Amino acid sequence: MKFGPTPRDGALGHILAHSEQGAHGKIPKGRVLTAEDLTALAHLQVLTTAALDPGDVAENEAASRLAAALLPEDPGLTLTAPHAGRVNLTATRAGVLALDPAAVLALNRLDPALTLATLPNLARVAPGTLVGTVKVITYAVAGHSLTRAVTSAPRLRILPVTRPRASLILTWTEAPDRLMQKGRDAVARRLTRLGITLVETHRLPHDEAAIAETLSTLRSDLILILTGAATSDLHDTAPQALRQAGGQVQRFGMPVDPGNLLFLGSLRGVPVIGLPGCTRSPALNGADWVLERLACGLDLSCDDIAAMGVGGLLKEIPIRGQLRESP
Repeated sequence: MKFGPTPRDGALGHILAHSEQGAHGKIPKGRVLTAEDLTALAHLQVLTTAALDPGDVAENEAASRLAAALLPEDPGLTLTAPHAGRVNLTATRAGVLALDPAAVLALNRLDPALTLATLPNLARVAPGTLVGTVKVITYAVAGHSLTRAVTSAPRLRILPVTRPRASLILTWTEAPDRLMQKGRDAVARRLTRLGITLVETHRLPHDEAAIAETLSTLRSDLILILTGAATSDLHDTAPQALRQAGGQVQRFGMPVDPGNLLFLGSLRGVPVIGLPGCTRSPALNGADWVLERLACGLDLSCDDIAAMGVGGLLKEIPIRGQLRESP
């Protein structure tokens, strides 16, 4: 592509690089100049234009071809019409975004004129969420660069919820109060955002036997436990109750704050999440990341949770009994 000053009488078919005021109104940048445009710009002797070389691909066509290459079968994404070298990718269902960050990096290294910006890998999305945008920086891109990009394009997909039914156990230490209802409502909102139905809520005393007995009766896809007293050890009341019911505890504690005091386990193949107290707040916390990924059918290893430490220092929330820093 050739870019620069061009005599007006030699600019027919070129792309106008900067908007200009014509005889009958503004002529926008990016327009392919016609004879009528040049007549309207008769007061200018020189225009800044871009002229495509053989093999170059105009920005809108390039953006469309690259964006289409990002979508596998059943991606849960839709593409907007190209405009000014941009195509947006929008979610059509609730779930989490699945992509390979290394592959996105490789694409963005191929040619500075071809760019892909996305939400973080495994970000939660809802229908209508803007997930990514393809932007062709220049008015055209070399065809060989576009071919390389299309051939090696990473695949983006929205993983749908595969565990649509959840059970919640709430425990109290003295007497049931509005804190239990607040916790139940906050959890229900989190589930609703993912399209998960809270099929049952059990309010229990904070007692190992009572929790274990209730656990043994649950038949949902996800089990959540929010205790009145914070879990403070791998062998505290709720983890022990899970073991007593025949389940396993995989991990206690995570490097995400708020959300440190989460435990993860399973019962009869069903994930069990011991929720930290900060879950009573609608603010983002570590339990959200665990819940979202499990709900969408992903397995979580101890290494997966350990890796959440980078980016795991989240915004302070006022519900905490003791803030990280004094006001």
